[in-house]
Amino acid sequence: MSVRGNGIGNANRLKRVVIVGGGTAGWMAAAALSRFFADGQRTITLIESDAIGTVGVGEATIPPICNFNAMLDIKESDFLRETRGTFKLGIEFVNWGRVGDRYFHPFGEYGQDFHGIQFHHLYLRECARSGQAGGISEYSMSTMAACSARFGRPAQGAQSLVNQIAYAYHFDASLYAGFLRRLAERQGTQRREGRITDVQRNSETGDVMSVKLENGEKIAGDLFIDCSGFRGLLIEEALQTGYEDWSHWLPMDRAIAVPTANQGSPDPFTRSTAHSAGWQWRIPLQHRTGNGHVFSSAYMDEDEARSILLDNFEGEPLAEPRTLQFKTGMRRKAWNHNVVSLGLSGGFIEPLESTSIHLIQNGIQRLFALFPDNPISPLERDEYNRGMAELFEDVRDFIILHYKATQRGDSEFWRYVRDMDVPDSLARKMELWRLHGRVFRENAELFTTPSWVAVMLGQNIEPSSYDPIADTLDESKVAAAMEQMRRAYAETAKKLPGHEAFIRQSGGWHEDMPRPFAAAGIG
Repeated sequence: MSVRGNGIGNANRLKRVVIVGGGTAGWMAAAALSRFFADGQRTITLIESDAIGTVGVGEATIPPICNFNAMLDIKESDFLRETRGTFKLGIEFVNWGRVGDRYFHPFGEYGQDFHGIQFHHLYLRECARSGQAGGISEYSMSTMAACSARFGRPAQGAQSLVNQIAYAYHFDASLYAGFLRRLAERQGTQRREGRITDVQRNSETGDVMSVKLENGEKIAGDLFIDCSGFRGLLIEEALQTGYEDWSHWLPMDRAIAVPTANQGSPDPFTRSTAHSAGWQWRIPLQHRTGNGHVFSSAYMDEDEARSILLDNFEGEPLAEPRTLQFKTGMRRKAWNHNVVSLGLSGGFIEPLESTSIHLIQNGIQRLFALFPDNPISPLERDEYNRGMAELFEDVRDFIILHYKATQRGDSEFWRYVRDMDVPDSLARKMELWRLHGRVFRENAELFTTPSWVAVMLGQNIEPSSYDPIADTLDESKVAAAMEQMRRAYAETAKKLPGHEAFIRQSGGWHEDMPRPFAAAGIG
């Protein structure tokens, strides 16, 4: 079929993409765009200043990062080695429902569905029927592997419970940015060093035309990607897009971070421990452990928050604690005029479920799906904004759930979040769960049914009943199948190699890393 003469061509192709800011967001964008668009017809230019530091948070991720790396043709062993990365099978939550409680939010599924009936309804029925079903974590391959500090990679076509494992990574965000920078520059990205001192806009359209560096150089572009961090140099300072503040639902506004020396072989999971006005992260890497205390300055001063962190981590500190400030929320438009915001310039939802890097990734992939011509179509821009707003709101609701679904009343902070009103979208989900344990996902929600089940049950929000359709299955057959599953998951986990041993065997351990824990956890 010929399209000649139908007006289809490349005369209006957008030619110049300018990325303002480096760090994780900037170099993720550059690596992805240069792989497909630095073809001689378009140019990708990234501007950053060595004098401006990066936030450097986001060392834990969720499974879609695997797809992003695959899109860039990055070999997993190279990635792990260069970023001092480890595997992540989920998050252990401590003190969230009640002080002393522990539960695990795994990646991957729980058990196996029966005749289209979701497994968690069969689990709830068995709990009600016999009380002998055990904990739901016993039906998760990712959880059982994590609890024994073991790891196995799913293999396509293999008949094994290991294929129910889903995973992400922990890594050093600054090393990841450097790794992607080298990749992007090999693919043709042009880097410009310097601070931006002025932004020139078209007087008629309002679009950004160029930015001026402190050395006087002007860099013009057709599409600008703002990765300038919380400052929002283009999206906010130049375009005054506005910010939707969610701090009334998520009052965290500070984080104190400090790395420590590893005390053993790194665990294949993140840990989140709730304190009196916030929570503490623990992220194990090959070369260190990342620690931080996220807290609300309305309920705790910085000195107390720092003291809590310093009293509750393992290992020797490798640097002085540093404090980060943020406001939870999102830009009113992720894409305004010819500026697309990525990373912290587009918004921030606290790192409780490790979504920051995914929001960057999704923004990049959504931009690919709606990559504009010149002039930019308002319809495509609006579609991008609609999709990003839905994603941010989905993540927002899931994070709020962790605070709302608590029985803690031991501090003013926990009483506030326990009793606060929540968005209608979340209130509806929680009520549907309380009635019959039902979870309905709308649009293209990020968190799957098992994630909602993990947090609801983990934080003691038990439904009044289960879906009545579960009663159509034979009780004895289901009970026998569930018991067989429990044994199979436990036995399979015992046969997996230790987490560190797996990384070493697959070539992902950095050669400069010490070997004192290499044998730990090997089955």
